[in-house]
Amino acid sequence: HCWRCKKPILFRAAQQWFLSVDHENLRERCLEAIQKKIRFVPEWGKNRIGSMMETRPDWCLSRQRSWGVPIPLIACTHCGKIFGAEIRERVVRAFREKGADSWFDLPVESFLPENPSCCAAPALRKEEDIIDVWFDSGASHHAVLIPRKEELSYPADLYLEGSDQHRGWFQTSLLVSMGVHDSPPFKSILTHGFVVDGQGRKMSKSLGNVIAPQDVMKTQGADILRLWVASCDYAEDVRLSPQILEQVAELYRKIRNTLRYLLGNLADFQPAQDRVEIGQLLPVDRWAVSRCAKVVEEATAAYEAYEFHKVVRVLSQFCTVDLSNFYLDSLKDRLYTFPPKDSARLSAQTALAFVLEALVKVAAPVLIFTADEAWESYGRFSETGNVHSSRWPKWEFLYDAALEEQWSSFFQVRDIVLKALEEQRNAGVIGDPAEAHVKVTVHVRQVWGRISPLIPWMAELLMVSSAQWVQAPGEGIATVFAGHAPGQKCQRCWRYTQDAGRSKEHQGLCARCLGALSMSGR
Repeated sequence: HCWRCKKPILFRAAQQWFLSVDHENLRERCLEAIQKKIRFVPEWGKNRIGSMMETRPDWCLSRQRSWGVPIPLIACTHCGKIFGAEIRERVVRAFREKGADSWFDLPVESFLPENPSCCAAPALRKEEDIIDVWFDSGASHHAVLIPRKEELSYPADLYLEGSDQHRGWFQTSLLVSMGVHDSPPFKSILTHGFVVDGQGRKMSKSLGNVIAPQDVMKTQGADILRLWVASCDYAEDVRLSPQILEQVAELYRKIRNTLRYLLGNLADFQPAQDRVEIGQLLPVDRWAVSRCAKVVEEATAAYEAYEFHKVVRVLSQFCTVDLSNFYLDSLKDRLYTFPPKDSARLSAQTALAFVLEALVKVAAPVLIFTADEAWESYGRFSETGNVHSSRWPKWEFLYDAALEEQWSSFFQVRDIVLKALEEQRNAGVIGDPAEAHVKVTVHVRQVWGRISPLIPWMAELLMVSSAQWVQAPGEGIATVFAGHAPGQKCQRCWRYTQDAGRSKEHQGLCARCLGALSMSGR
C-alpha cells in the first residue's frame, strides 16, 4: 500500500539496471574505508553503516517515472548492443544547451554517432527509465567538489544528516565515490536524531504539536533557537517545547547580561595605555585569565569533536559559577570605588578584557548575532573587523595548573565561610555579607600553604568588611567565626571600618574612599 494515500499498489515486472556491489570488490573496498578511513560522530555510526553495507543487495539504478534525470543509454532491441561511451559527448552537449529533457524531446539519431555499428537489422531505442534519485544525491560530491578543488576540497571534511542516511545518502555517496575514485567522498560523517515534542512524540500537523523555527525566531530570536540546537545532545532525538525554549532563553539572558556587565565596566578601559602585564595582575585576576584559557581549551576541543552541547555547558558554567557567583561580584569594590587609573582597578579591567574576548569568540559560532553585537560595541579588540573573521584564541600559555590547585583550596575554604555567613544572616546578626567580620582558622597545612599568599585580598574575595586568618591544629579543613564587623558603615563602599565618618567635609566616608575621591579630583 502507498505510504501516503494508503491505497493498494499494483506491482509489475520490468527490466532494470543494477549496480553489482561486489563487482571489482566494491563492497569490500567500501567496508575497508568505513573501518579505516572515515571518522563517525557518534562512533556507533560506523557499526550501523558497516552492517548495512555487509548485507545490502545489488543497487537497482533505474526507475519507471515520468520525471527525473534520464539514463543516457541507447540499446538495439534486436541484438542487445548498448551505446554508452559512444554517445556521451553528444548527450553532455545537449544537456548543457537544452537541459536534461532534451533526452526525451530529441530523436534518437541526435545522440548517435554518424555510422553506428550494430547488427544487420538495428532497432535502436533510447532508454526511457530515469536514474534512481539516490544516485543523483550520491554523485553530488562529484558535481560540487571535484570541479571546485581549488576553492573547496575533496574529499569533503564532513557529511551531516539524520541517522536514517546510513541507509541512504551516506551509503550511496560512498558507493559512487569508491566506484569512480576508489576513495570515500568524506573524511567524517555526523548523524543526528530528530526533533520531537516535549513528551517525546513525533511532530505532526494532526497532533498539533509542530513548532516552526520561523515562529521561534519571531518571538525569541534566532540566537535562542541556535542556542537550543547547540545545547542538545543530537546523538538521540531532541525534545522541543515552549517550556524548554524558556529554559534556553534564561541561559541566553545569563550570557547576554554577563556580556553587558563586561562591556559596562570596560567603557573607560583603553588596552593600549591601561593594560597590565600578565605577571603583574592581582592573584584573583590572574586566576580569571587562567580560567579563560581553560574555557577556550575545553570549548575548542568540544567544537572539534562536534560536541556542541559541551560548548554550551562550558559557557553556562563559566558565566554562572566562575563569573556571576564569584569573580564579578568580588570585583565590584575595586571597579566601583577605586580611582579610575588605580593599578588594582586596571588589573581587574585587564582580566575583564580577556574574559570578554573569550566569551565573545567562544560563543560566536552559536550566538552569531549577540557575539557580533558585543564585538562591535567594545570596538577595542586587537583585531579589527567582524568577530566571525577574527582569529580563534590560542591561549594555552595563559593556563596555570598550579594556580588552579591554589584556588581550588581557596574555594574549599570559601564554601565553609559562606555557610557560616548564612547562619549569621539567618540569626539576624548581619543583613549582608558586607557587614561581616570573619576569623578563619585553617587546619590543613597544605591548604594553608596554598591560600596564605591570598590573605591580603581575602576580605574582597569573600566580600566581607574584614577578615582575619590564622593556622592552628584542628578537625576538618577550617573553622570560621563570623560576626558583625566593628566600626561605622562607609556610605560609599558600604564597608564597616574604624575610620569611617572622621572627615568633616565628607562625613560618612572611610579613609580609603576619601583617598579615591582625592585622586579623582573630587
